[in-house]
Amino acid sequence: MGKCCCLWVHFFFLLWCTAKAWSQQRDPSQVPCFFIFGDSLVDNGNNNGILTLARANYMPYGVDFPSGTTGRFTNGRTFVDILAQLLGFDSYIPPFGRVRGRELLRGVNYASGAAGIRDETGNNLGDHMAMNQQVENFARTVEVLRRFFRGDNYTLNAYLSKCIFYVGMGSNDYLNNYFMPDFYSTHSDFTPQAYAAALLKDYLQQLTNLHGLGARKIVVTSVGQIGCIPYELARYNGNDSKCNEEINNAITIFNTGLKRLVDQFNKGQLPGSKFVYLDSFASSKDLVANARRYGFEVVDKGCCGVGKNNGQITCLPLQQPCDDRSKYIFWDAFHPTEVANILLAKKAFSSTSKVFAYPINIQQLAMM
Repeated sequence: MGKCCCLWVHFFFLLWCTAKAWSQQRDPSQVPCFFIFGDSLVDNGNNNGILTLARANYMPYGVDFPSGTTGRFTNGRTFVDILAQLLGFDSYIPPFGRVRGRELLRGVNYASGAAGIRDETGNNLGDHMAMNQQVENFARTVEVLRRFFRGDNYTLNAYLSKCIFYVGMGSNDYLNNYFMPDFYSTHSDFTPQAYAAALLKDYLQQLTNLHGLGARKIVVTSVGQIGCIPYELARYNGNDSKCNEEINNAITIFNTGLKRLVDQFNKGQLPGSKFVYLDSFASSKDLVANARRYGFEVVDKGCCGVGKNNGQITCLPLQQPCDDRSKYIFWDAFHPTEVANILLAKKAFSSTSKVFAYPINIQQLAMM
């Protein structure tokens, strides 16, 4: 009896030491870990080693980033880099391909340029890790984490329940799928309403799978104003609007359905979870509409690129970008500059307006 008691005391002492080590590791961050799923807007190097045109591991990408070129699709920090700092992490969340061992306890970035909700999305650009693959990669991470918790699923789930999960998908399902009829048949196979419904059905299953793996505090983003990015402005000659409103209208159908899905989740469809909906469409529209107030002077062209609006393709290797990146909303044909990412991340993190973060902001989610 005494020997058994001693073993239990030793076991709980080890648990206490481990918990203390984790608490010290995560200080001063507001959450113990941050897991990221998405596309090129938040990819920080996962596409570097694969055969794809959707990669940014060359200059001038990273021209303003402390570590230089890393595979981030902008001149400096991404949206989630800034969120990590706002959450109190003392370093950025590493890409899946580079993180090992106990580093996993702080979180992982699984995002992949060209990725979408649908597996075939982005195939026109080459290899990538679609949302289904990213969820599978997280499942592998959970298996490794389980070893650190000595197979104790209850303690592991309690740990994961405190983490923030960011999921930003859907942009490429329109850019590099639905509105690319020469490569994909979806535009002829689906009406905009039916396509949005098909995307949301798949997305529902993917988010449910994340929940089954332990995700509880989940941030999902709507699709931004894609019809107004330099890539579309370079191709569209509309009469009533500079933007391609056919694309924007189709995206709005998806975004409306996604917000409705968040409401369903928060009403108990996924027990114990709390979802935050970030309205990227509204926040990106706000940047353009109030550009002068935010210090921007150029709202319709990339800081680097080729052709009309610098929107024909992404930045060329070793291309000289614009001198003052702070005056541009867009870095290239598709992606925001670091300054724009800072403004967007701050709105998502602490805005009290439900227009940008609904029903609460990320700071409030972290405190729950």
